[in-house]
Amino acid sequence: MAKIELKQPIVAEISENIKDAQSVVLVDYRGLTVEQDTQLRKTLREAGVGYKVYKNTFMNFAFKGTACEDLAPYLEGPSAMAYSATDATAPARILAEFAKKADKLEIKAGVVEGTVYDAKGMQRIADIPSREVLLSRLLGSMQSPIANFARVMKQLAEKGGASAAEPAAEEAPAASEPAAE
Repeated sequence: MAKIELKQPIVAEISENIKDAQSVVLVDYRGLTVEQDTQLRKTLREAGVGYKVYKNTFMNFAFKGTACEDLAPYLEGPSAMAYSATDATAPARILAEFAKKADKLEIKAGVVEGTVYDAKGMQRIADIPSREVLLSRLLGSMQSPIANFARVMKQLAEKGGASAAEPAAEEAPAASEPAAE
């Protein structure tokens, strides 16, 4: 079997992984202990993020003609690839959080929804909360005025409702009438 035939399945695997990915992040994993690498893989797997170490040449071939093609300059030294098809910020967020504990892990660059970012750009993306957090914040901000209105209406009802509001309504016209002398 020729060498190229052995390499084609690996390139095809990489291509398949990045085809539907919302984000792909390249990292330099040099210096991580086995325990740290195992913990990183476990954390990524639990979040539904794929993570695998490939040869740079294989990734380079797989990236050709895709949105990841501009990652080629970052394929130097040992590289691992994290990718997610469901959450665009998850790989960057998890890797950046893990890099705080394991200072040897270094984010090289990444592609998020077709746009290439360097390490600083990926750090900014890592600071974006997850989709679920953003949706819950939106829902909370939409419910807040409604909840406040409901609380005020309940307090009015507890104080007597319309009967408490009527004297204030009666006093208002009397004050606006001219005084009879």
